Amino acid sequence: MIRGLHHVALICTDIDRSRDFYTEVLGFREVRAVYREERDSWKVDLALGDTYLLELFSFPNPPPRPSRPEAAGLRHLAFAVDDVEAEAARIGALGVAVEPVRTDPHTGRRFTFFADPDGLPLELYEG
Repeated sequence: MIRGLHHVALICTDIDRSRDFYTEVLGFREVRAVYREERDSWKVDLALGDTYLLELFSFPNPPPRPSRPEAAGLRHLAFAVDDVEAEAARIGALGVAVEPVRTDPHTGRRFTFFADPDGLPLELYEG
């Protein structure tokens, strides 16, 4: 039986830029980084608090990820926040373009979108 989501793996075009974004901008903690010489690939494990959540991978010349218009596959990653306006302002002050905050007409919850260094859509979701 599935107990929950263990982690999400992301392939990055620039592992250092993505590591900085997820740790310095979003506040993840680096758990470990391993270089796999046989694959010319880095794997960086990230956590929020004690919860292991993201794996960042680098591979030589990964193909671009289709995103817009909406492509089949992963649509976005959503991060829970207590105050979407405050977190959007904090991230925006660090130079990240953040869309205007909206309210979900079905749940009444506030949310906004921004992108990681490779254009992966990320969401801040209040609640």
